Amino acid sequence: MISLTEKAASKILSIMKDQKVSGETVLRVGVKGGGCSGFTYTVDFDTRKGKFDLEFESYGLGILCDKKSHLYIKGTEIDWSDDLNDRGLKFNNPSAKGSCGCRTSFMYEHTETKTETTPNWMGMNNADYL
Repeated sequence: MISLTEKAASKILSIMKDQKVSGETVLRVGVKGGGCSGFTYTVDFDTRKGKFDLEFESYGLGILCDKKSHLYIKGTEIDWSDDLNDRGLKFNNPSAKGSCGCRTSFMYEHTETKTETTPNWMGMNNADYL
C-alpha cells in the first residue's frame, strides 16, 4: 500500500490542474538505484497501467507503482511540506533504514520473511520468479 496525506493529495491535484493533465492521469511512484544513500524515489504522472503495476487510491487520486519498486516502499505515506527551505513531497517510508539530508535518497535493508499470505511475487527467493 502506498498512500498520500490529504495535504499531499490536494497539492498534487492542484499541480495536475495547473498542468492541464487529462482526467485519466494518475500519480506514478517508484524507486531507482542511485543517490547518496543507494535508492531514490521517482514521481511522475502517467496514463497507462503496466503489466506489473500495482494500483492504489488515496483521497481520490490514483497511484501506480511497479511491483519491484513496491518491495522497497510498501507502507509509504507521501506528505507535502510547505517549509521555506524544504518544500515538496516527503516520503514516510517504514522500510527506509536511513537517508541523507536531501530526503530523496534512502537506504534499504530487507528484514521481512515470507508468510502464508505473502504474494508469490514478493517471495524471498527472487530466482523463483526470474
